[in-house]
Amino acid sequence: MRVIYPFTAIVGQERMKRALILNAVDTRIGGVLIRGERGTAKSTAARALAALLPQVRVVGDCRFACDPDKPETWCTECRERADNGEKLPIKVIRTPFIDLPVSATEDRVVGTLDIEKAIRKGERHFEPGVLASANRGLLYIDEVNLLDDHVVDILLDSAAMGMNIVEREGISFSHPARFILVGTMNPEEGELRPQLLDRFGLSVEIHGINSSRERVEIMQRNLAFEQDAEKFRQDWMEKEGELSKKIEDARQIVDSVTYSTRDLLAIANMTASMNVEGHRADLVILKAARAQAAFEGRTRINDFDIGLVAELALLHRMRGGPMQMSEMDADELHDKIEKLVGFKEHGQEEDPDHPSEKQEPPKKKL
Repeated sequence: MRVIYPFTAIVGQERMKRALILNAVDTRIGGVLIRGERGTAKSTAARALAALLPQVRVVGDCRFACDPDKPETWCTECRERADNGEKLPIKVIRTPFIDLPVSATEDRVVGTLDIEKAIRKGERHFEPGVLASANRGLLYIDEVNLLDDHVVDILLDSAAMGMNIVEREGISFSHPARFILVGTMNPEEGELRPQLLDRFGLSVEIHGINSSRERVEIMQRNLAFEQDAEKFRQDWMEKEGELSKKIEDARQIVDSVTYSTRDLLAIANMTASMNVEGHRADLVILKAARAQAAFEGRTRINDFDIGLVAELALLHRMRGGPMQMSEMDADELHDKIEKLVGFKEHGQEEDPDHPSEKQEPPKKKL
């Protein structure tokens, strides 16, 4: 089995790693788009994240890896079996990693219903697609900007709903499609349409590292990995295990993370002051802030969480597409958010049930 480069061994690129981890904690954030030049560990990070994610419980013989603990998300087949009184077997599997080719068609992605068999034999037969394989796992799309726009739209719809529904000639089949969506692209090879950019929950732009010390560290680690990949992986196993455990613990508590009216006002005032169109950005910031708090082991969000995730949720919504604004780089956006986050609207009283927590402003380098 091929040894995957450890996630915790990746040098720098903290924003990218944070965006990936937040989506691992809560897939409902809506995925992450990683924009950057060649050779900046985009695909390495996606594969490494999948390798360290906690194992998942699935219905043992289900083609769609349904979650036995969440019957409301089951596929059509599992629901019918349960309704007939059948006891569904359970097993534990590694988190799937699915690499979607740029040439993928709609049928290859969503799956197909055999209409001929349905008409002749009265049987419903569904051939699973990529979305079925990716359920409970990570779906990676390299060069997402070169993928057909219609297919990208389908993927983003499924990521948002957590369900894939296929209907043909009055025949319907559904199955869960909850996955971590990671798209990477090199802007030099073309851009995504603004409507599709806005559909990604988080976005990050990465560049080659300028620090000589860090560049030396990258060379040393890569040479060590090439020389003995298994030994290198073992050297990082402790840190990998710690991060995996943090993600698993965060998944258990993310739904119980609370927020106050003041937190919602802080988010709304931030997006309104930046003239962000629509409300998707507000929702993404709230979900990501809850995931950040859960990752830190807390059950309530604070200003630090909001500021930390806002730059990931707003960067791709502040260029000439959704907002018709001039291009702004990540550091400029960070400075703008730092000035806005945590402010209290004039005349607004603090929520007595959730007094504000004094936090240092988010730093550019973690």
